[in-house]
Amino acid sequence: MLLRLPYTLLWLFALPLVLLRLVWRARRQPAYLKHVGERFARYRKRAPCEVIWVHAVSVGETRAAEPLIRALLERHPGHSVLLTHMTPTGRATSKTLFGNDPRVLRAYLPYDLGLLCGRFLRHFRPALGIVMETELWPNLLAACARRGVPVLLANARLSARSARRYARWPALTRATLGALSALGAQTDADAERLRALGAPNVETTGNAKFDVEPTPALLELGGRFRARAGGRSLVLAASTREGEEAPLLDAFLRLAPDDAVLLLVPRHPQRFDEVAALAAARGVRLQRRSGNDDLAADTRVWLGDSMGEMFAYYAAAEVALIGGSWLPFGGQNLIEACAVGTPVVLGPHTFNFALAAAQAEEAGAALRCDDAEAGMRAALELLGDGARRRAMGEAGRIYAATHRGATARTLELAERLLNARPAGR
Repeated sequence: MLLRLPYTLLWLFALPLVLLRLVWRARRQPAYLKHVGERFARYRKRAPCEVIWVHAVSVGETRAAEPLIRALLERHPGHSVLLTHMTPTGRATSKTLFGNDPRVLRAYLPYDLGLLCGRFLRHFRPALGIVMETELWPNLLAACARRGVPVLLANARLSARSARRYARWPALTRATLGALSALGAQTDADAERLRALGAPNVETTGNAKFDVEPTPALLELGGRFRARAGGRSLVLAASTREGEEAPLLDAFLRLAPDDAVLLLVPRHPQRFDEVAALAAARGVRLQRRSGNDDLAADTRVWLGDSMGEMFAYYAAAEVALIGGSWLPFGGQNLIEACAVGTPVVLGPHTFNFALAAAQAEEAGAALRCDDAEAGMRAALELLGDGARRRAMGEAGRIYAATHRGATARTLELAERLLNARPAGR
């Protein structure tokens, strides 16, 4: 408790700023002001049966959790799954994936204060908690440990940069990791960094994002996207972050032939209008995916202003530049592009997906470039080299297929924890 006291006091002092930030974000994304009570552990719905709780902070974690959640629902028909999030886009993604399935509940995780964490656990009484990737909340995990709720940190990744940040508070980090019942790391390097910080019971399970496969409906939608392009080549800039779109757009307009269209899909939906304004400022024709129109002959930019359709965008494109890698954001998920056979072009900053990026390069599925202009040049060169493009696409499919299996290994860890519970819990 004493270890967490400074952290808790910091939370209390910061809470007004956190709420102001919520209001600030709601200017662009009004959904941030919905279900605010849940962030203070005020919930209306109760689970119809015993709960397995899965925390997936936002979109990427929610999609990575999908195969595991489906496996849990199949293996444990007497349980429901509570999916908690921190962002409206994560919550919307879970709604897209699971619809109105009565066994899948969704809510916001409360802020990490002991009173709120206790109220959350008393309300839902989870039999098991599964936290995706590296969402480490000291008070929440301590509350779980006190109440005998086993927690699995699944699909865990920890970059060298993040490890150094956690190492600044060694005692708190060690206590927080020690409250976990088991950890499934994406890579051996992630596992070693977690052990070095004091984590017990760490196993390497692999990256669950390899197990996420496109549905036939999304592949069909990708085909319709390509048909709407009217034979023009689609160069996809996928999951781009703030500051990346402008140099990618400028390089495309300077280098691309007239029969190519830049399919631009920002990572965050609240930035759709901002990115559209970049094209308007350059005097080029932009159309939105939400318009459902075929591309006009003079359209140079197609804005992917939709959620849950990234597989379709990858399936429609001839080549994909992966966002988050052109500025030091750490890169976004490249596995989905590989899975549908779309050649990948990466920037220099991929520390969030270091092993996956290196393996994709080694497999011949991805190219790495130093900056946005070099990346766009490489992508456009691939447009003109069909044989190389097809070879990279096939290499990507093989690479993605050979690294599947993390979900099964994570499920085994989860089952072990469920079966180890004391009788009567």
